[in-house]
Amino acid sequence: MQIEMWYQIFLWALFSSIFVHTIAASICFATLRKHKYGKFFPILILVMGFLLPLTSGVLSSAAIAFVYRASSYQMPPLYALFWGIGQTVLAACVGFTRILATL
Repeated sequence: MQIEMWYQIFLWALFSSIFVHTIAASICFATLRKHKYGKFFPILILVMGFLLPLTSGVLSSAAIAFVYRASSYQMPPLYALFWGIGQTVLAACVGFTRILATL
């Protein structure tokens, strides 16, 4: 059951991250399409949209699933959606506020 919880959370985090980064990449491409080197930045944004959930998303999804498993709670699919999208929202908030740059 823990693997199923982890997998559901991970998939929601992956797809929501890809969705957000695709929108960001399309905005970036629309504004920088005439720039000599800037037109290649959307590719980097899309790559980060895949890499972020594949690294930190896997670990945080597994940690959330472990807590649910250790406490013997059942996770409804709607909660997996909230946890997965919540990871993307939290990553976006950290990116926008630049909290890490102040440390």
